[in-house]
Amino acid sequence: MSNSVVMKRKINAITTTKVMKRIIAMLTIATASTVTMWADTWSLDSCINYAVEHNLTVKTRQNDIESSKLSVTSAKSQLLPNVSASAGQSWSIGRGLTAENTYANRNTSNTQWGASFTLPVFNGLSTVRQIQLAKANLSTVIEQYAAAKDDITLNVITAYLQVLYNRELHEVALNQVELSSYELTRQRALLEAGKIPEVDLLEAESQLAQDKLQATTTANDTRLALVDLAQLLELDDIDNFDITTLDGEEQPILPAESVYNNALNINHTLKAARGEIAAAERNISVAQSGYIPRLSFNAGIGSSYYTVTGMEHPSFSRQMKDNFNTYFGFSLSIPIFDGLSTRNSVKRARVQHVASKLQYQDAENRLYKTIQQAYYQAVSAQERSKSCLIAEDAANKAFEAMREKYNLGRATPSEYEQAKNKALRTTAERIQAHYELILRTRILNFYDTGRY
Repeated sequence: MSNSVVMKRKINAITTTKVMKRIIAMLTIATASTVTMWADTWSLDSCINYAVEHNLTVKTRQNDIESSKLSVTSAKSQLLPNVSASAGQSWSIGRGLTAENTYANRNTSNTQWGASFTLPVFNGLSTVRQIQLAKANLSTVIEQYAAAKDDITLNVITAYLQVLYNRELHEVALNQVELSSYELTRQRALLEAGKIPEVDLLEAESQLAQDKLQATTTANDTRLALVDLAQLLELDDIDNFDITTLDGEEQPILPAESVYNNALNINHTLKAARGEIAAAERNISVAQSGYIPRLSFNAGIGSSYYTVTGMEHPSFSRQMKDNFNTYFGFSLSIPIFDGLSTRNSVKRARVQHVASKLQYQDAENRLYKTIQQAYYQAVSAQERSKSCLIAEDAANKAFEAMREKYNLGRATPSEYEQAKNKALRTTAERIQAHYELILRTRILNFYDTGRY
């Protein structure tokens, strides 16, 4: 064995020991910081629950439910009678017409009061149909509220996995920095021993700078992904916000047709669209009520007190008693011609009914497309994940072999960097395929069961 090879191995052993000590120290610090960090970490369940409770879109839909409940109450209130009371006081000063059909100067005073009662006996089924319409709208809004929670759930899952994906890439980048730092230390020792030219050291410094830049980029991507997730949760303070890794086994890829058939029955967006169709049908009935006659019952009581200056008049109580009157009766309204108002209302309601059917068909198509895309993306991610595992293993073995050759001086720095970058690229592709598979399988499971 030549002296140069022995010298290189000694230098490698010395630098490797130094690097290992530094790695152990960094792991110790990282472990301590991790213990502190976990106090502020969020799981996927806690993120989804918090987002559903605090998201503004969900809150808006929840407020719409309360508004729709009031609409139902208002529609029912139209079945109740109307009761009102009135009172008046008037004066007349100056010349006025007398009982003898002449004019004379006199002052008069008139006090009157009354109460009325109106009860809708039959209003062309309008009130009953308006109640049915209000209830249909309420059911639709409830489903829209549930659909809003579904949307925020899927958005949180996507953002959560994006954070984990970026974080794992950052860990890979940090490993590359550590590897390049070790290589730079080794190159310096070799340069001091006069075994390599200075250009090799410069290339090692350049590679370390590039790896540090990549680590900074992945750290920034991870932080931005955390910010996006925190904004979905409507968090005010995001400085200490962090998440945990996912627990549980990898979910299987469900068949697209089976998922779609189940989603037709449980998907809240489709339920809301069907509710809009039912509401549009009720609205047609409400509009058609304008063709039907209406009957109402009216009743009332009243009395008055009247005085004229210069003339004798009965007392207040006497007049109130003598002038007391009651009335009651029925009022029938038969629509004959209303300027085509009812006809136009019916036509508008039917147009809206057609539009609601088209919207439902569009919602069905979009759901089918989403499920189909998720299925094929999951299948593709699964195949890529298998291929990437094989490629990653081969690339890592090739890199270790190249590293050994490089340490022995049998490979150039360019060949070494190419092997390292290839191993890094295959690792990144494997991570991407892994999280793509997790995301798509969870989307399929959510549409299939309503659970994530």
